[in-house]
Amino acid sequence: MKGYVIKRLLYMIPTLFGASILIFFLYSLVPGNFIDADQNLTAERKAELYELHGYNEPVVIRYFIWLKNLLQGDLGYSLQFQLPVGEVIGNYIWSSFIVALASLILTWLIAILVGIVSAIRQYSIWDTFITIIVFAAMATPSFFLGLVIIKIFAVDLGWLPAGGMISTGSNFTGWAYVKDVAEHMILPVLVLTMLGIGGLTRYFRTNMLEVIKQDFMRTARAKGLKERVVIFKHGLRNALLPAITLFSFELPALFGGAIITEQIFNWPGIGAIYMQAFSVRDYPLLMGFTMFIALLTVLSNLLADILYGIADPRVRVRK
Repeated sequence: MKGYVIKRLLYMIPTLFGASILIFFLYSLVPGNFIDADQNLTAERKAELYELHGYNEPVVIRYFIWLKNLLQGDLGYSLQFQLPVGEVIGNYIWSSFIVALASLILTWLIAILVGIVSAIRQYSIWDTFITIIVFAAMATPSFFLGLVIIKIFAVDLGWLPAGGMISTGSNFTGWAYVKDVAEHMILPVLVLTMLGIGGLTRYFRTNMLEVIKQDFMRTARAKGLKERVVIFKHGLRNALLPAITLFSFELPALFGGAIITEQIFNWPGIGAIYMQAFSVRDYPLLMGFTMFIALLTVLSNLLADILYGIADPRVRVRK
């Protein structure tokens, strides 16, 4: 296992190198930049900024300068925020992370429980009802679902704030601040959970249907074990094995932000900043953040293989 991990870490080097080439040259093919988009700059000032930020250099030279900075931990300089890209990401990514983490936990807990019950009661009224709800959730656009939830819980009932991360003009500290943020999180988390639960529920239902038909499940029942023990100790453990890879791939999503949801609820997350950078052509921020997500994707791939090897000894032996 140790040798396999080392080998996979070495494979990450050419993968990330290829990703850096693809990311840089794709963005370099896009016409214009942040400097060109600013109509208030004179031609002389634009020329100065071009020289300052190295846009006068050939694209290949610019790539190697960018790569050198990456290897030193420098993701670039955001022209929009006038801050290093790493600092911009650090300022906004954690607000996206807490929403994504909360919705991820709720989505998986609900999907596992509902998927198991749906598989056990296959073709029952409950299973049919869940199937309808699941497909309805998968087919509903996030912006429409978000607006409906705001209308119901924020406008009509007035139970929760409609948007933002904290109350306007508030100076809360300590637990009062935590409570305020938590109240503003509820609606975005609810939307993300409803959007993510559909496909995941079907995934667990399918896995559980395959497991409960296996011989070891019949053997467990023949030994006189309670049905609850058979389902949750023997069945669920085996049904969750294929989900390890899926769960590991959620790592980039935790830091990637929910672009549409963050815009609907005016949540100051990295997803909204990413879209804003597109509109103003802040390519250093776009490239730096995309490279950061590429790194997380490669790491999550490695984590998935390691966890699967730990969970299934047969995979460890083959490796």
